[in-house]
Amino acid sequence: MSDAARRILLGILLLGVSGVTIELLLIGHNEDAVQAIPLALTAATFVTVTLVALKPSAASIRLFQAVMVLMAVSAAVGMYLHFEVNMEFQLEMDPSLQGIDLFRKAILAKTPPALAPGTMMQLALIGLAYTFKHPATGRKA
Repeated sequence: MSDAARRILLGILLLGVSGVTIELLLIGHNEDAVQAIPLALTAATFVTVTLVALKPSAASIRLFQAVMVLMAVSAAVGMYLHFEVNMEFQLEMDPSLQGIDLFRKAILAKTPPALAPGTMMQLALIGLAYTFKHPATGRKA
């Protein structure tokens, strides 16, 4: 992969993480420790992006990859938690719901949007793509 392509991926990652961070702050997604995890991971992303952009080394790339993996795991957990909250709410509203009808109402609920954390998954994958066979890791392209 060319250096230009890597810079483009890093730029896309920074734009996306900036947008997610602003959105999380605007909606007050910091009411408890669990809700603060995505914000902590976006902060860690800014730090590690700066590190790999200014001083790419095997260690900085590995640290960046670890943050991206944590962001992907956080996204999966976030989707599960959003969906679970939606299911509980739908069952409170209509205890007779079950099966596909319950699933459909929970997945389509607007608050919290069940798939919104998937954005962080996409950003994590962009970050990991940036590191694919990165020259600083000594792996050949």
